[in-house]
Amino acid sequence: MNDNPLESFSLEPAPNDRKLVMLVYILQGLGLVTGGLTWVVGAMVNYLKLDSVRGTWLESHFRWQITTFWYALLWWVVGLVLWLLMLGGVAWMILTIWVIYRIVKGALRLSDNLPIQIN
Repeated sequence: MNDNPLESFSLEPAPNDRKLVMLVYILQGLGLVTGGLTWVVGAMVNYLKLDSVRGTWLESHFRWQITTFWYALLWWVVGLVLWLLMLGGVAWMILTIWVIYRIVKGALRLSDNLPIQIN
């Protein structure tokens, strides 16, 4: 059994790449209170810098953030449609809780210098 989750990654990340991952977590968090523009900026950072973290443990965080962005966008649109049925507020509340969970979980794993498991 492998006790060190970092052993499965072949490359060591550059110090600035770790800062980029935290920046995207911050941008995602700000997106909850700024209307989402910072979410788009964070996703752009993920896609533009994905090649620089490929093969490092930070790639798992980038993929986690990208997945969070796309699922949040999908469920935001579903919530918008559900406003017609008076259920949009409930959908957006659940979405907000899920997004906060993913930001906090990812940021905690990052602060411990650990990859995040993506299932």
